[in-house]
This record gives sequence, structure tokens and C-alpha cells, in this order.
Amino acid sequence: MSKKIKILIGTMTGNAQLVAQELELRFDGEGIEVETVDMDRLTPEVFESNYIHLICTSTYGQGDVPDNARAFIEAIDESRPDLRSIRYGVIALGDLTYSETYCFGGKRFDTLLNECGAVRIGDILLHDASSGTMPEEEAADWSEEWLASCEDIWCQK
Repeated sequence: MSKKIKILIGTMTGNAQLVAQELELRFDGEGIEVETVDMDRLTPEVFESNYIHLICTSTYGQGDVPDNARAFIEAIDESRPDLRSIRYGVIALGDLTYSETYCFGGKRFDTLLNECGAVRIGDILLHDASSGTMPEEEAADWSEEWLASCEDIWCQK
């Protein structure tokens, strides 16, 4: 199987976009074909079994997904597609000062994809904006172990 990752970006202020750009450069350096896609106008058909998908999303308002991801997550929730052949990872951006809804954007995607049969690779990266660390740096560190798990999957196919 060729090594392909599709990064799906949900963002309001551009932070998730910055994380995705950093990872795109890193993955490309590893010889992986990377496609980054804003969640605007996406449908559940974006999920293809020949890609590993990486959800990279912030949290907005009262634990909501960003505006550009709202129609997409609603379409997944309404259609409940069979995603058993899909493997994915999640990078969730949030702010721990809002502890009740911390990283709920990414957590909502994780729960919904799991309910549709998709299998998450590794742990969710939960980035706390109030921590003083840069999300793209934390994501780069996190991605090393995540990529190793992806390699295991690519070797099995």
C-alpha cells in the first residue's frame, strides 16, 4: 500500500491550519503523499480506505467544532456511513481554562468516527492553548509515534 495521509482541517483562527502545514512538511520529508483539505464543503465521501486520515481541529464557542467543520460533522452524524475500513488520528486544539469543553471539537470527531466503525491510530493529541507551548511543535513531537503506528498499518496492507 502506498503511504497516504489526508489531513482534514477544522479552524476558525488558523491555528489548526498552521499545525497541518507543519505536519505536511514533516510527512512529505518521510516520503508520504499528503493531502490537506479544509473541512468546508466536505462530505463523508472524503473518507477513502487508501488514506489514513488525520483530523486536525480546534474547538470553538461552547465546545463546538469550528464553523467550517459544522456541516461536515452534521453530515457524518446524519448519514452514519460505514467507516470500518478507515484509520484515523486526531489532533484537538483547545484551552484548558474552559475545562468543561476542553478540546471537544476533536473529541466530537473521535466519538463520531468511532461510532461509524473507523479505528483511531494512537492517542488523541490534546493541545492546551493556555500551556504556553506552540501547537505545531507539540504536533510535530506527537506525530513521530503516530507515524510509527501508521507504518505498522501500511506494512500490513
